[in-house]
Amino acid sequence: MYIVIGILAGIIILQFIIMWKYQRQVKDICRQLAFLMKHDSNMLIQREFDLGGIGTLSDRLNELLELQRKEKQRYQEKEALIANTYTNLSHDIRTPLTSLDGYFQLMEECENVEDQRRYLNIIHERIHSLNEMLEELFMFTKLKNESYSLELTPCCINRILKETVFSYYDDWVRRGIQPDIQITEELLSIAGNKQGLHRVIQNVIKNGLDHGEKKISIVLERKQEHAVLRISNQVIHSEQIDIEHVFDRFYKADVARSKTSTGLGLSIAKELVKRMNGEISAKTEKNEFIIEMRFPLSI
Repeated sequence: MYIVIGILAGIIILQFIIMWKYQRQVKDICRQLAFLMKHDSNMLIQREFDLGGIGTLSDRLNELLELQRKEKQRYQEKEALIANTYTNLSHDIRTPLTSLDGYFQLMEECENVEDQRRYLNIIHERIHSLNEMLEELFMFTKLKNESYSLELTPCCINRILKETVFSYYDDWVRRGIQPDIQITEELLSIAGNKQGLHRVIQNVIKNGLDHGEKKISIVLERKQEHAVLRISNQVIHSEQIDIEHVFDRFYKADVARSKTSTGLGLSIAKELVKRMNGEISAKTEKNEFIIEMRFPLSI
């Protein structure tokens, strides 16, 4: 009898100790959570034992803390990205704005009609450049928004390429450029976005106009189950092009520093191609800078 009573008393004391430690552990976890809520810390919830679901609770709380920290880090990186974007673009926009003010003053002081017309044409060109910069900023900001969705529909890349190429005819004639254009007669349909494809092709061609010389080659062909678009430009110093970073935002080759370019064109093109389930790459061969895009064909 006394042995049984002693065993029962021992069990009761043991349960009391476990309950006391359990309550103390719960209070300690609450204290740690209160501290982490008030302070920016990488600490995780610590525990003394795993009994009674304490271990599972601590593990789930630590997973939640890790997710919260990663989300906060992504938010901070996005904030830094946007701030950096506006800082860089403010510098790029300042140049055409300053020149606009100067040409407006020249027009006010000039009495020669021909000179006034020439100044007016330059002003129109600067305003067009500013519009392009702001449009690129708007598109870049949209693409960095995770909630932004690009609607994909069946698109004939041949037709879109011809329309886009035709819009640059006057620019090529004015610069004395004879483009070599080879577009397959086979109609290639992809799951894409018409405006997005226009923008991709425009940005790549404009990059060639800014960086290249008097030669451009545009080839669209079918390779197995992909539509492959290759745009190449002749360049003088291909060794100055950093292939690893040409698609980075604000990357500019030295020859384009003085041009009204944001350095966002190829970065936007890469993001759009990616959202259309395509691939884009760049390389140099001898004196040519080549950008190649591959899109899976629609069945």
